[in-house]
Amino acid sequence: MENENDFRIRTYTKRELACLYCPNTTARCAIRTLTRWIKRNSELYAELLLTGYHARVRTFMPRQVGIIVRYLNEP
Repeated sequence: MENENDFRIRTYTKRELACLYCPNTTARCAIRTLTRWIKRNSELYAELLLTGYHARVRTFMPRQVGIIVRYLNEP
């Protein structure tokens, strides 16, 4: 049986990761919320930009997921 707290750093689609952070909203709303959180946190946003991130990216690579988790904690 898999535990709900078994979050792993791996490649995630933006939709997948956003839904983990905002499980009680629609996928579209979750994506908007995650994108807003990223843009409002200037340090997080700047660090992601150094990895090649841009707002229209559809996939977060493990390194980017690690950065997001460091600033926003685990979903």
